[in-house]
Amino acid sequence: MSTTLFDLTGRRALITGSSRGIGLTLARGLAAAGAEIVLNGRDTARLDAAVGSLADAGHTASAYPFDVTDADAVEAAVATIEAEQGPIDILVNNAGIQARAPLADMAPAQWNAVLETNTTAVFLVGQAVARRMIARRRGRIVNIASLMAQVARPTIGPYVAAKHAVVGLTRSMATEWTPHGLTVNAIGPGYFATEMNTALAEDAAFTAWLEARTPAGRWGRVEELQGACIFLASDAAGFVSGQVLYVDGGLLATI
Repeated sequence: MSTTLFDLTGRRALITGSSRGIGLTLARGLAAAGAEIVLNGRDTARLDAAVGSLADAGHTASAYPFDVTDADAVEAAVATIEAEQGPIDILVNNAGIQARAPLADMAPAQWNAVLETNTTAVFLVGQAVARRMIARRRGRIVNIASLMAQVARPTIGPYVAAKHAVVGLTRSMATEWTPHGLTVNAIGPGYFATEMNTALAEDAAFTAWLEARTPAGRWGRVEELQGACIFLASDAAGFVSGQVLYVDGGLLATI
């Protein structure tokens, strides 16, 4: 199959929550495939550093700090990006947070914060970008879900609920927006040694359990998410919509 199917040259990608971690790694992957990159986050210093790292690698990148949970801020930012940079061809909804506590002890504020950032923001940013994509009759949206959209573990109840909702929202977006020329899919990462998972990665007992539980026998490397994102953002996935691609080393496939 020709690699031109995966070529993103001339396309512009907005990645939320991309000043570090999975978001920045996905941005690097899309940039390597030819896309112009628009980073988002709330820490301007980190964003500037991320833009610099992409520029040093020879990629075109810009940054727009805005709160993905604020509907007015989202709409204003998307309008500004399109006015200053050009149309957004690819949206990766990656912004996310975690809050750990037993559900019986979970504070409502913690619950709300996780749902607002991990689910409501997917709707808000997706809606603002999709309205413009619909008018152009083209676009790719990739939402970041999780293997926790299929399973659960103690102390991360709001995260589990949020990622289940992201999968449902992805299917709803695909149902309504694919007739207008868009595709909407999700990636479901398994266990990756990111900053969000630092406590788990440093827990020898958990790592031993994970290595035994996962057919691949190890933690994932964040770079291993790039291929899935490039595929779903590219012409190679032109007839793929409403799907979740789990990148989890086979964990969900076995008991």
